[in-house]
Parts: sequence; C-alpha cells; structure tokens
Amino acid sequence: MTTLLTIQQAAAATGLSVHTLRYYERIGLIDPVPRQTNSHRFYRPEDMRWIMFLIKLRSTGMPIQQMLHYAALRRRGDDPESVAERKYMLEQHAFAVAAELTALQDTLAVLHAKVGLYSAMEETLKAAADNRREENIDHGKHNLRTRREPPEGSR
Repeated sequence: MTTLLTIQQAAAATGLSVHTLRYYERIGLIDPVPRQTNSHRFYRPEDMRWIMFLIKLRSTGMPIQQMLHYAALRRRGDDPESVAERKYMLEQHAFAVAAELTALQDTLAVLHAKVGLYSAMEETLKAAADNRREENIDHGKHNLRTRREPPEGSR
C-alpha cells in the first residue's frame, strides 16, 4: 500500500511550511503534485524523496536558481547530457561544500583556542583574587595583633 500525504502532513514530515511547498510547486522546483477529486494535493513517496533531496541541497547552500536548473534537467529524463550535467552540478556543489566545511573547521579551531585562552585567563585571575583575599586576611590578622599588643618596650 502506498502512503499518500496531504500537504499538511508533507509539511510536517519535511519541516517546510505549506506555503513553501506550494511555492516550490509554483516555481517548478517540485513537479505538479497529483490532486484528489476534491482538488487537495497528495504527496506520493517519490514526491517526498525529491522534496527531502531539495531540502538537503538548500541546507548546503545551493541557490534556488541552481536547484531549478537541476530540477529542469531531472525532468528531461535520464538522457546522457542530462545525467552528465546533473553529475557535474553535484560534483561542483560537493567541492564547494567541502571547502566551506574546511573553512568552518578552521574557524572552529580558532574558537576553541580562544575559549582555552579565556579559561586560562579566568584561572589566573581567580588565583590572583584568591591570593589578594588571603593577603588581606593575613594583613588583617597582623593589624589586629599589632593593635591588641603594644609594641615591646612601649609599656
């Protein structure tokens, strides 16, 4: 049995809004979705797989215009030119994503180094504050002793 989803169910399953699903269909990113006799859309498993793939492309930063071009090539079918161009598009996008990941890893390393620096600074500052407190306590005891006991020979 094939599971068909309403637009609300498809939106919930994908995390996209109903508006976004309609927009994707209107601009041609999603092929026209079959409709029931009451004109309500129903999404088939193959529609959902395509939508999930589009979500992956968007999450990696692929612009809508490139996604539209990819969708148009997909609609052409599996002729050699379409397959080659889709493959090339995904290879190029994968290279861009890999470069972005490398840049993010470099940035993450810098952030970790800064956090380590601030952790060390906090420890140093805490130790210095603890030392000052101890010195103040020691000076306070010394001051109390000197006030209570007159210096030798002054009696």
